[in-house]
Amino acid sequence: MTKNLDKEGLSSIVDNYQLFYIDLWGVVHNGVSLHSEAIKTLKEITKKGKDYILLTNAPRPNHAVKSFLEKLGMEKEIREHVFTSGEAALVYLKKNLLSNNFFHIGPPRDFDLFKDFEKMKSNQIEKCDYILCTGLFDDHNEDLKYYKDLLEKNIKKKMICTNPDLIVDKGGIREFCAGSVALIFEKMGGEVIYFGKPYPEVYNQSTDNRNKKILSIGDNLNTDIKGANLLNYDSLVISNGVHKNEIKEQGIEKVSKSYEAICNYVQSELKW
Repeated sequence: MTKNLDKEGLSSIVDNYQLFYIDLWGVVHNGVSLHSEAIKTLKEITKKGKDYILLTNAPRPNHAVKSFLEKLGMEKEIREHVFTSGEAALVYLKKNLLSNNFFHIGPPRDFDLFKDFEKMKSNQIEKCDYILCTGLFDDHNEDLKYYKDLLEKNIKKKMICTNPDLIVDKGGIREFCAGSVALIFEKMGGEVIYFGKPYPEVYNQSTDNRNKKILSIGDNLNTDIKGANLLNYDSLVISNGVHKNEIKEQGIEKVSKSYEAICNYVQSELKW
């Protein structure tokens, strides 16, 4: 049974945990503005002497996301807790694929991910050694069939996906993420290496999480909550996020079951 914390707030369970993994997009901001109650909550967690990581499936290095959050008005002390799927992918790429040619699928704003090895970028997918997917092209951000056609003859190449999310809500607009392209590639028989939630690597790289009682907070059942389930962390789902309409219509118990996810707690928004 998922316990609703809307009346009691996160403060009612905070003492049970030593470390909090907290999603950014959908919990702390909506891509356009910060959620004031979530910011207050982060400050209260710090006052309690607890640690938290703002763990995000952003396909960019930590510094790029911190810069974005600064523009939204987030204080430096909070920004320092950021860790991205892009950063985790970067560690792998530098260690294993630095001398290989790649073809980039994603918008120009993600170029800072491969700034250190941009000379290895190929403009032709046929001539690359691997495919680096950070999102969708700006001029093909709604048409998934385009990617099926693009990838069809390149199935034998490995894809690195730096954002396993399928969708995200930017303000009130729903957008596809890199995970949607990677899923097409997988369904066609391609091999994908994912970086980000729900895969353990991003959690383990972000901080020393050994022997700690952990709560994972997020709005995405496929990534935030499944990641918690896989690593045996407790979980809190924010119902006013990406699954908002489903939860409103069916309730959290039915929706979480349909995604094969287990939620210990639910809250409409992150609130102390």
